[in-house]
Amino acid sequence: MKHSYTFLCTTLCVILICLFAVTLVHGKDDFAKPKEFGVYVKTEKGLKRIVPNIVFNEKGVLFIELNNPARFLLKDIEFFVIYGKYDLTVLTLNPLLFFQPSPLGKQRYILGKAIAFDLKKRSDDLYTVKPKELLGRGYMALWINDSAWDFIIE
Repeated sequence: MKHSYTFLCTTLCVILICLFAVTLVHGKDDFAKPKEFGVYVKTEKGLKRIVPNIVFNEKGVLFIELNNPARFLLKDIEFFVIYGKYDLTVLTLNPLLFFQPSPLGKQRYILGKAIAFDLKKRSDDLYTVKPKELLGRGYMALWINDSAWDFIIE
């Protein structure tokens, strides 16, 4: 009787530890589907939306103008979420480098060397983007065709 009780307790503890470990590994990717199409940053507190910016083409130079981008602490960024119908074959994650001011004095930034990332399809119109490299502080953008979802990592 005592051996069966010990075996039962041991088995129950092992099952609970396994469930806890699986939750830790897979729970980090869980998030509620956004209510609106767009690009989001997954943080501990949930999804934070990033507002798109226009990519300009002037004499073959692609750039964006600084327009009050979202700001995130480096430690808060877990991954990115893209929700909607986008051509993700042209998606890039880029640091932005200062280019020159516009004639009106607005700061312009060009797209730097692309950062490698993993793209996972969660449903027909929901994707996660996880950088393969460590992100650093600075001005960054997820770029698809004529739009760049720009943000600053502090």
